[in-house]
Amino acid sequence: MNIQQDPLNHIRQLLESKSTAKQITYKNLLDAFAILAEESERIIDELKKEAVPGDEDVTVTFDWVNEHEFHVKLAGDLLVFVLHTNVVTFSDEHAVMKTTYIREKEVNRYFGQIMIYNFMSDSVKFNRINDPGYLLARLLINHEGRFLVEGDGQLGFLFSTISAQAIRESDLNTLVKLSLTAAIENDLMAPPFPQVRFITLFQKIEKTQELGAGQKIGFKMSYQNNQPG
Repeated sequence: MNIQQDPLNHIRQLLESKSTAKQITYKNLLDAFAILAEESERIIDELKKEAVPGDEDVTVTFDWVNEHEFHVKLAGDLLVFVLHTNVVTFSDEHAVMKTTYIREKEVNRYFGQIMIYNFMSDSVKFNRINDPGYLLARLLINHEGRFLVEGDGQLGFLFSTISAQAIRESDLNTLVKLSLTAAIENDLMAPPFPQVRFITLFQKIEKTQELGAGQKIGFKMSYQNNQPG
């Protein structure tokens, strides 16, 4: 807002542009999340019919938690899909902010978020509250339904730049399959022996299930590769 501009006019302009765009973005996000859940459930149903694991305890399931969260269990992995209700933007240094599309209109820069986390299913089963979860991917969608995905490996490679068109069912299907693949391909890494060599009696009594718990390896968001350390 410049000094001579009427503050009420400026507020009106923001309501008509930015706030409206954010509301449309959120509605697009809800629609995408519903389709993402449908595709996840359909893929799980297909796996149940076609996969023949050697042990009956190797299970795959789909579970709705609430309108903003659902889970996909794939053997020892639990994928948690979460819709964030806040619409966000990026810092000017982010690569997407330098694209022609974003610079064309201020409202193009606002995105809704769907996060996909990977936990060990036993962490939930045994309530191991100190076990870490890992962010597999972040899906971002704007008011025109255009999207990008931040993630590692293929999750961040196929959709790393903002799309030229609105997100489609096939895109969401691919995102689910790549997320399931990334989770199951990455194995647990045992903690170093010195780290688990000594325990307290409290740990023995209260946290037996956590002892020796592994940590997922292989998950490092692509943008982290450029960070020191």
